[in-house]
Amino acid sequence: MLNEYKRKLPPSERKVAEYIIKKPHHAIQLTATSLGEESGTSSAAVIRLCKSLGLKGFQELKLRVSGDLMKSPAVQYSNIEPGETQEAIVEKLTNNATQALKETSELVNYEALGMAVKALKKADRIHFFGVGASGIIAQDAQQKFLRMNKSVSCFTDIHNAAMYIANVSENDVVFVISFSGETLETLKIIELANQKGAATISLTRYGQSAISDSADIPLFISATREVPAPFRSGATSSRLAQLHMIDILFVCVVTDQYALASDYLKEIKESMDFIKSRK
Repeated sequence: MLNEYKRKLPPSERKVAEYIIKKPHHAIQLTATSLGEESGTSSAAVIRLCKSLGLKGFQELKLRVSGDLMKSPAVQYSNIEPGETQEAIVEKLTNNATQALKETSELVNYEALGMAVKALKKADRIHFFGVGASGIIAQDAQQKFLRMNKSVSCFTDIHNAAMYIANVSENDVVFVISFSGETLETLKIIELANQKGAATISLTRYGQSAISDSADIPLFISATREVPAPFRSGATSSRLAQLHMIDILFVCVVTDQYALASDYLKEIKESMDFIKSRK
């Protein structure tokens, strides 16, 4: 979190973040006042940093840093190099995927998650949008939420999406997906949805971005390390993390209205059985 956010922080907060990254073992032993003094800032800068990270306070920040220090140093992302053996590729990709899912779960803001679940539950219509690889995630999300007897759409083309969103209302949810958080087409769609008064949810990499800043409810996945093509193992990990968050949202919505969801899922199963029947 600190590494991802530090370049976007104001100077005083950045100094605190860099101090914690450089001396984490020492930083967790300090008070906010002491950390402010040793980093050349103030206790106010420390508290502002916690707020910028979406944390409840300095104590939560120290707990998170302590948790990271207890992790095995062997658990880290590995890039795929030219000429890798198949065994190495399997090991590295599996490790990267596992790490992306673990980091994403650690970054969950449960207040934002609860707000997203509530918005999706009460929505008359849900519109998913993403381009490129994020469009595939949007299609997966549509396929899942169709099971809740909702009016659900998915668009990967900005023109078709704009025509549809032209008629959204405050009872609709527009859910946009962009790993970078800066995709121009996706930013335009969420800005249009905001103008029309729909509830907006974003799913981006962790950290501030134009898209997450524009959303009513920003959700995040791990900021996995991207490497240059063609060996972008990070891109694979980020896709899995996005799918993981969609799964979390869907299961939360289902379990929050289990009896109703069970009826819908039963009807769907019967329909699928009918389609498969040779009679």
